[in-house]
Amino acid sequence: MSMLTPPGMGGKYRITGDKYPRMRRSRGRSRIVLAVVASVVAVGLIGWGTLQLIDVFTGGGDKASAAGATGDCRTKTSASASSNILPKPGQVTVNVFNATPRSGLAKQTADELKKRGFTIGDVGNATKAYDKKVKGPGLLLGAKGATDAALPVIGTQLSGAELKTDTRAKPAEVDLIIGTSFKQLTTKADADKALAALAKPSPTPATSKKHC
Repeated sequence: MSMLTPPGMGGKYRITGDKYPRMRRSRGRSRIVLAVVASVVAVGLIGWGTLQLIDVFTGGGDKASAAGATGDCRTKTSASASSNILPKPGQVTVNVFNATPRSGLAKQTADELKKRGFTIGDVGNATKAYDKKVKGPGLLLGAKGATDAALPVIGTQLSGAELKTDTRAKPAEVDLIIGTSFKQLTTKADADKALAALAKPSPTPATSKKHC
């Protein structure tokens, strides 16, 4: 009888030999644990990959948000059409034509504009297309490219003048056609103020933007 056999027990309860039965864990439970671990790892990898893709397509949105959170935002005023660099009077060539019955107006006007720094081109009588047909104080005629440049600059010298464009190729050349209601050019003091205001327009809230 083996020493491990309880007293009084024999037969089928007898343990013989030098090998004993071992307790083994259930294989089913190990497989379940491994499946759970694998699922967690897979979910983690998918989430990390998704975050990387979002960062690529948004251009580092988290970094931009962090930068914005620091409050380092600057206000920038965008340029508008009125803030374009305008030509100086000396860069504008003015052709002066008289469309009235009064003689000598073209030369007198051209001489005054020359004193104010403008470059003078042709001086004389207006063509038949405009002779005695300009009812206001004058007509300023220039290329389409002069709309925000030469035309408004010369326009400061004659209040009430009409502005028109034609097909000429020289944006720095403007015709000043004196009309029947012409009396005189705007005073130099007022013209200088108008030029200064034209060169430095007041900023409007609509053109101010914050960039973070």
